This record gives sequence, C-alpha cells and structure tokens, in this order.
Amino acid sequence: MNYDWNDLAFASKKPLNELNATFIAAPRQLSPARFKQLVKTYLPQGNLILGLAKEPYVLGLEGQPWFQMLKLEDVQAIIDQINQSSNPAKIATLAYFQRDLPFILEKLKLLQVVIINGSMHHSFHLRPEYYALTRRHIPYEHVTPFAGEQVAKAYAAGLPAPPQPNTKLLTESEMLEAANQVATFSLDTAGQTGVALGRSQGSKYRLLLTAFNRVVPYQTYAMHHGLSRETNFSPANDLNYYDTNHAEIEAVIAAGRQNIDLAGATVFINVLPCPTCARMFSGTAIAELVYREDHSAGYAITVLEAAGKSVRRLV
Repeated sequence: MNYDWNDLAFASKKPLNELNATFIAAPRQLSPARFKQLVKTYLPQGNLILGLAKEPYVLGLEGQPWFQMLKLEDVQAIIDQINQSSNPAKIATLAYFQRDLPFILEKLKLLQVVIINGSMHHSFHLRPEYYALTRRHIPYEHVTPFAGEQVAKAYAAGLPAPPQPNTKLLTESEMLEAANQVATFSLDTAGQTGVALGRSQGSKYRLLLTAFNRVVPYQTYAMHHGLSRETNFSPANDLNYYDTNHAEIEAVIAAGRQNIDLAGATVFINVLPCPTCARMFSGTAIAELVYREDHSAGYAITVLEAAGKSVRRLV
C-alpha cells in the first residue's frame, strides 16, 4: 500500500479514494512515540494515508536539521505491525514532492486532513493548501509533532546555539551572510529573521553579536501549541498574533546583557525591520542599518533616516 503521486497524478485515483482515509500531510520528523499517538487517535476512524515528502527538508527551510522531513524507515515497523494485524483499518503511504500537495488535496477523496505543525513554510492560511481544503470543504486540523510538553521542551533545550563571534574581520557581504545564517536557527515557520551587529574597522567590520527571531517562551512552544497566526488567521504583517521576539529586539537585549555599546554600530539584517522595530532602533545609538529584503513598504527607511540613521540595501 505504498503509492507515489507521480504514478497517480494523471491516472485513476481510485485505489486511494476507496480508502476514504484520514490523510496525514507529509510531516517533519516525528518520534515513533508520537507516530503511535497519531495512529491511536485516527486509526479508529478508518484508514490512514501517511504523506511522505520526497525532499529531505521542509520546502523553503532547506538544510536546517530541525526541519527535516519524516522518512518511511522511521515508522515502517509501526506501519507493518498495523497492516499485519486483524484491525480492518490500514495505513497506506503516499510519496510526493511538497509542491504537489495542493493538487493532491484537490483530487483525492479524503475523510479529513491532519497537518503536523512545523511541516510547512509560512502561515498555513496564506498557502494554496488552505484554499484547496476550504474549496472542497474538507475538515483539517493542526497537531503537535511532539509526544508531550516535556518532549517539546527537551527538544528546545537541545537545540544548538549559533556560532559565537570571533576576532576575524568581515566584509559587508560576510556580515549580511552571518545575519542570513543565524536566521536559520529560528523555529518560526512564518518567517526567519537574523541580525548581525558589527562595528566598522576600516573597510571591514568586527562582529559583536548575532540574534534571530526567537519563539517564546521556548523555541518549540508555537510548534507544540499551534502558531497563533494560524489560529487567528492573522495577516502576514499583523503583530497582534505573533510567536516570537523579533531578531532586532533579541539583538538589543543581548547587547544590554553583554554590555555592548551600540553607539556607532551597524546592524546587518536579512529583512528590513517592521515598523515597531524600526521605531525601537530610532531611539538607540545605532548609526547604520544594512538590509537585504524590503518589508512594510519601506517604512523603516523613512523612520530611521528621519532619526539620523544611515540605511542601505545590499543585495
């Protein structure tokens, strides 16, 4: 009962449609204990189809160990045990490229869809999968990838810390790349932001600290309890429902803890600050901001330049 969407996309969907199954969209890594919990919850309702991504990472979050996708071998023994038992409900698998998920949801007859938190980049209600489900009136729910609160906290506690600054002087491009790299330590699937704070020394910079948008009160909190943006169907730029301290705030907090003088410093950031962070920066002694991607129609540029700061885009 292992299927591949490449074989079904332009062929009959009858083998899967006849299952009238609960579909678990291809998830990030799950422990066997968590997969057993999911089976115990949904198998009594009927057959299951477990999605398996052909890519090793969540699309858009490549190379980040905390966003690796579930592999069949991780849960194969559990699936075999269920399928060899006398239970009338069985587990099938469906391998697919993540970009094909909206088409799968459009074409298959499904009882319901289960989405594991942390398995997709950007807020779900802003993605095409959401519109595919709502058009077809297919029920769906978001669930945690962890077997419990303590497991989620232990996972967060075991996450590695970003590399610490060293004595090497960096070019502007290297500083911006440091900001881009530290952003990948965030577990905010809505978007990852990174900051590298530096002080110019000639044509290069000494890296003082890095920071990223950190989920609070612990890194896996939103993944375990559900993203507040998705729960409240919040627009992309709405800060009323947000699960992190912005990277800019984390950087200022870290500078205070480490007694780093912000006077004359340069902030390198992969995304132009939001209006709130721009206003915060305007009240600091930071001299310059260098960014890569625009945000909020350039509001930060207007505010920071009016406050006497230099703002440059480096692509």
